[in-house]
Amino acid sequence: MLSLLYQEGPSTKGIFRRSGSAKTFKELKEKLDSGTEVDLARESIFVTASLFKDFLRNIPGSILSSQLCDKWVSVLDQGNNEEKIKSIQRWLLEHLPRANVVLLRYIFGVLHGIEMRSEENQMNAFNLAVCIAPSLLWPPVSSTPDIESEFIKKISSLVQFLIENCCRIFGDEIASLFGEI
Repeated sequence: MLSLLYQEGPSTKGIFRRSGSAKTFKELKEKLDSGTEVDLARESIFVTASLFKDFLRNIPGSILSSQLCDKWVSVLDQGNNEEKIKSIQRWLLEHLPRANVVLLRYIFGVLHGIEMRSEENQMNAFNLAVCIAPSLLWPPVSSTPDIESEFIKKISSLVQFLIENCCRIFGDEIASLFGEI
């Protein structure tokens, strides 16, 4: 999924914003969940993007760890960008399982590639963050709609910062994890 999103996402207007066919999504999700091999290259990239967001939403406790929710939300309240980046790197390395960190590198490699061609696909860091942030982190307990809305805004700001600074956070090689577009 990530490889397809990396290849096709940068040239796809509204990637992660538009949904694919709900029927196709459901059928493919059932096939994937049952272990059936699926050729996603034959499907709409929008269905693939929806499947990927669904995959992220189904990671128990979220990929950024709901237990660290308050810490992630407070990162952007810290001093300058350099301090924020150092704090994020520390949280990634010290508090998340290695598998989560590896997957995050690939996710942000894809998002960076899409953002670099935002004039073509209309998905700048802000737009991408709004679409993907709710799939990356959610609070450990449910709350009121107002509190949840405020939380989503904060997490979207965090994800936007991660996208805009991903090469400094994850390393410059993040831009070439999948090779050339």
